[in-house]
Amino acid sequence: MLISGLVVIAAGIALSSPILHYMVLHWLSSDGDYTHGLMIIPLSLYFAYERRDRLRQVPIETSWWGLVPLTLGSVALAIGRLGVELTSMRSGVILTGIGLVLLLFGRQVFRVLAFPLLFLFLMVPLPQSLVNTIAFPLQLLAAQMAVSTLHLLGIPALLEGNIIHLAHSELFVAQACSGLRSLMALITLGVVFAYFLERGIVRRAIIIASTIPIAILVNALRVALTAILAHHYGSTVATGAIHDYQGLIMFGFAFLLLLAETNLLKALPWWRETPRSGDPTP
Repeated sequence: MLISGLVVIAAGIALSSPILHYMVLHWLSSDGDYTHGLMIIPLSLYFAYERRDRLRQVPIETSWWGLVPLTLGSVALAIGRLGVELTSMRSGVILTGIGLVLLLFGRQVFRVLAFPLLFLFLMVPLPQSLVNTIAFPLQLLAAQMAVSTLHLLGIPALLEGNIIHLAHSELFVAQACSGLRSLMALITLGVVFAYFLERGIVRRAIIIASTIPIAILVNALRVALTAILAHHYGSTVATGAIHDYQGLIMFGFAFLLLLAETNLLKALPWWRETPRSGDPTP
């Protein structure tokens, strides 16, 4: 049963290879919004490997409940194929894999592997229509927060839409500066943080949810720093390599904020409570 099930899943992956191939190309594309997708599969395999002892203790048995995600995955693949909608096809591949695991190995195996399997959804890029809907409000928010920071520092600035007018230059807050790239990467990092450092659904949810305001704050600081450089040295200094290095530095700063937040929460009395012996552990 185990060997035959693995063969079926391997065949499913082989059939889905064109979809997976183009998704990898999306990760490696020049916009870089989903470069973190390269980490998802190795991390998911590691999470599954950590559960090897628990997997040995559960029986392998078929479960017809697997037909539910298998059907949903097939429908998503069909809709994506007919409508050339990549997100549906990519999500359909994961749903189909989940359905095969549940169908061929049973509910108890699925319970053990649920987190590694669901974690795979983080590697699916959002549809561009949704990205455009999310990115523009984030652009405006980043520009507003950056201008407020400039005013606090005594630097004259005027905001017009997503354009920051400075004394000697102007700064256009483009879609790439919306912070969506760092937001998606930081959410993934928050999930990994919560997995390794916390126990309990509520505590993990708090850590993951906190990545959103952290990403927004850090991106606003990045835009403000870019505006400060443009004010003192001209707009050309705030672009190119300096702009790229700012992104790396700010993501590192976001990582430190997330780590500091986790340590701060652990210092709270109610946060230090240990889970009950019956609570699930990773």
